[in-house]
Amino acid sequence: MSFTPQHYEEMSQRLNELKQEIGQFIVGQKEAVDFTLYSVLADGHALLEGLPGLGKTMLIRTISDVLDLSFSRIQFTPDLMPSDITGTSMIERSDDGKQQFSFKHGPIFSQMVLADEINRATPKTQSALLEAMGEKTVTVLGDTKQMARPFFVLATQNPIEMEGTYPLPEAQMDRFLCKILVPYPSKEELKEIVLRTTGAKTITLQKVMNDQELIVAQQMVKEVLIADDMLAYAVDLTSATHPNDDASEDVKRYVQYGSGPRGLQSLIRLAKARALVAGRYHVSIADIKSVAKPVLRHRMLLNYEGEAEGKTADSIIDQLLQTIKQGQPS
Repeated sequence: MSFTPQHYEEMSQRLNELKQEIGQFIVGQKEAVDFTLYSVLADGHALLEGLPGLGKTMLIRTISDVLDLSFSRIQFTPDLMPSDITGTSMIERSDDGKQQFSFKHGPIFSQMVLADEINRATPKTQSALLEAMGEKTVTVLGDTKQMARPFFVLATQNPIEMEGTYPLPEAQMDRFLCKILVPYPSKEELKEIVLRTTGAKTITLQKVMNDQELIVAQQMVKEVLIADDMLAYAVDLTSATHPNDDASEDVKRYVQYGSGPRGLQSLIRLAKARALVAGRYHVSIADIKSVAKPVLRHRMLLNYEGEAEGKTADSIIDQLLQTIKQGQPS
C-alpha cells in the first residue's frame, strides 16, 4: 500500500487524539508519553526508569487501553522463574483417559507486556525475555511459538542504586529501542494527581485505535523518507559515542563503550515515528536530535573516571549534539 501526504496528516490527527486521551488519565509526563508512543509506532520495546510510584505502570496500562491491545503484567521478583514468563508444558488427561502434553501459555503471549521492575529479577529470568524481544518467538522444550502481533515489551526499572536490584546486562539493554527517564512530578502535577485519584469522579478511557490500525501506522513509519544528509548526521552522532582516535576529549576520557549498529537503527526508527506523529513523511534534523538521548543513553557505558566525576551519558550526548554539524562528512 502506498501512502500519500494526506494519509500522514490523517494518521497524525489520530495519534494526537490518542495522546489527548492518554492525557485524560496521565498527569504530565509528556516526554514519557511521547517516547513510549514513538517506540510502539516504531515496533520496538521501551525501558522506563524512575522511582517507585511515579505512574510508570499506569502509563503503560493506559496506552494498552486506548490502543485496544491485549495486556499482561509480569511482576519481576528475585524468585521468578523463566517458565513463569514463557509458560510450560504440562501433562493432562484427556476425556478418553489418555495422557498428553499441553502447553500453558505464559503472560508473555500478549500484545503488550509490562515487565514491571525488571531489574528485581535474577539475570537468568531477565534473559528469558531476550528471544521474545529480539525474534518475537518463544522456544519451550524445542517447540518454537510465535508471539502475538503487534508485540511490545514495555519494561520499568528502579534506579540501579536502589537496594535489591540487578543491573540489566548490556545485551539485554541493547534490545530496548529507547530508555525513558520518568521524572518526579512538579507541585502542580502532584496536586492534579491527587484530585484525579482521590475524588469520586471515574475516568473512562475511550479506545482510539485498534491493533490493525496500529499495524498500518507502523508500516507508515517504515515508509517515512530520510535524506542522505540526515542519515549521515545520524551515523556521525552514533560513531561519535565511541572512544576512538577521532572522538572528542570527553568521550575519550569518560566513555568505555559507545553505541553499536542497533543504536543507529533505533535512532532512525524513532526519528521516523516522531515525524509521523508530526504529520510529516520525511525525517528532520529536529527529529534526530530529539530522540538522541533516549536512544543512546543506555548504549553508552562510562568508565570508572566518568562515574567518579559524576558524568552522565546525557551530558556527553548533549555535548555531541552541540558540536556535530549537519552534513559533516563521516
